Amino acid sequence: MESFGKDLLQKIRKAQLGGANAHGVFSPPYRAIFSHDQIIEKNPKFAAVNIVLYLRDNDWYFPLIQRTENERDRHSGQISLPGGKREELDQDFAETAVRETSEEIGLEKYYVRIIREMSPIYIPPSNFYVYPYISYSKRNPEFILQESEAVEIIEFPITSFLNLPDSPEIMALPGAGGTEVPVINFNGYIIWGATAMILSEFSQLIKKM
Repeated sequence: MESFGKDLLQKIRKAQLGGANAHGVFSPPYRAIFSHDQIIEKNPKFAAVNIVLYLRDNDWYFPLIQRTENERDRHSGQISLPGGKREELDQDFAETAVRETSEEIGLEKYYVRIIREMSPIYIPPSNFYVYPYISYSKRNPEFILQESEAVEIIEFPITSFLNLPDSPEIMALPGAGGTEVPVINFNGYIIWGATAMILSEFSQLIKKM
């Protein structure tokens, strides 16, 4: 665990991002690729998500959430990072990420500090253009779920990234229409789609340290 010591945050700030190449490792095979200009032409909805790091028992973790089942939500029941749609009063996407984290899992905004932005990712089925951030909590979090949005917190240790296979596991999932897609299988929790693609970039960043 020494490689993920207290200087982890500084290393993350300086690390090079993998961008589209990292996203592509966990991209569903049917996913279309669009340029930034093509995405903007689609008048997307903008959102931000947050990888919130915190120390517990000398190990670094971040929370994932399992979303509430909702027939109107394309991502219903899936495992995702805390986050949501940008609101008009948000000064920037970083503020969106912190605000949504506070609302969904109860972290006090005062203790959440942004480390850096990651590569944005477009989600064609819902027409969302998502800006991921890495942050950290200055104190050990006590989670309070927003039950309308999530049913469970999953505490993900970043050391688990070191055990991910070079080639992702492939599974046929109902949420993907039965299509085989690359997944992260963490203790039986199946992470796929945009969340897996974002975590792929974060995983590559961590492995380079």
